[in-house]
Amino acid sequence: MPPDRNPPTLPHSRLRIAQLGPLAESVPPKLYGGTERVIAWLTEELIELGHEVTLFASGDSRTRATLVPVVPRSLRLGRPRTDPVAAQAAALEMIARRARDFDIIHCHLDWIHLPLLSRARVPFVTTLHGRLDIAGLPATAALFPDAPFVSISDSQRRPLPEALWLGTVYHGLPAASLRPSFAPGDYLAFLGRLTAEKGPESAIRIARDAGLPLRIAAKIPRANTAYFKEQLEPLVDGDQIRITGEVDDKGKQPFLAGAAALLFPIDWPEPFGLVMIEAMACGTPVIAFRDGSVPEVVEHGVSGFIVDSEEEAVEAVKRVRDLDRRKVRAAFERRFTASRMASDYVELYRRLLEDSPLLSARADPAPA
Repeated sequence: MPPDRNPPTLPHSRLRIAQLGPLAESVPPKLYGGTERVIAWLTEELIELGHEVTLFASGDSRTRATLVPVVPRSLRLGRPRTDPVAAQAAALEMIARRARDFDIIHCHLDWIHLPLLSRARVPFVTTLHGRLDIAGLPATAALFPDAPFVSISDSQRRPLPEALWLGTVYHGLPAASLRPSFAPGDYLAFLGRLTAEKGPESAIRIARDAGLPLRIAAKIPRANTAYFKEQLEPLVDGDQIRITGEVDDKGKQPFLAGAAALLFPIDWPEPFGLVMIEAMACGTPVIAFRDGSVPEVVEHGVSGFIVDSEEEAVEAVKRVRDLDRRKVRAAFERRFTASRMASDYVELYRRLLEDSPLLSARADPAPA
């Protein structure tokens, strides 16, 4: 049998890593897009660690990695609109053609790649970024008992306990990307999608009862236009309650750093909640409802307050100035930097490679 033209990298040397990202947004996204932002941070930090990274993403992505442009522009902003299913098919074909070039393929597409990569005889791992309490997912996961997954919080795993969980890796962002402010702040902030599960109505009631202004930097999904018009718009008075619109990375810094606290009154099992660590990076405490990943991210009494009701949230707002914003920033630096995230992933990559029987089988031809 002829030798493999691209023999596998030994587990403790430089790794050849493919990152397979979603196509709805660029990497990083122009505006809203948590998953794509995390992929961008991870990719850059893996390069800093000396690894060779190839990113499969939209052509308008910005990266130091080798970029494989699956589509010319991100699907949300591209014109004319590209069929998302056709775009995903193109992504899978491109990764299939080059699968043997990599030591490991890291996927961020949830489920669609599993039939292909489960047969490709190359180590791969999937980070699941969304909620998993959805009908049908247990049956789908059962079809791929040997597919390794990474969760972004321990709480995210609960609906799929039988999946092959390789580990949990909390998100992290570059330490220098958001500067902390240690001034107390004079308004409350809400940052995220304007959907009922994110709790914007609760945020408005909390701000009113606490007697502080609320500034809302948010994206209004097309599917939730009616919700915004009927439920939220009547509550926005343009004075105490203001909507500033969707913010980019440049606008996020002053928005979060100038706030007394970030309100995170979620009503769903949030898998992680990137905005919480963005606020912490700015030294801004987080007041969050006890759901999903919140108890794993927020250190109660240090980086914010975990509450069980709007009444408790109002009381937390009154106590928020008792928190030391320097300690909030320190909690971020200790637990949620991109360098820590990348190191955690490399440890999982190496563990997967060391345990994988595929390393000795890489000379076998991949299936068509």
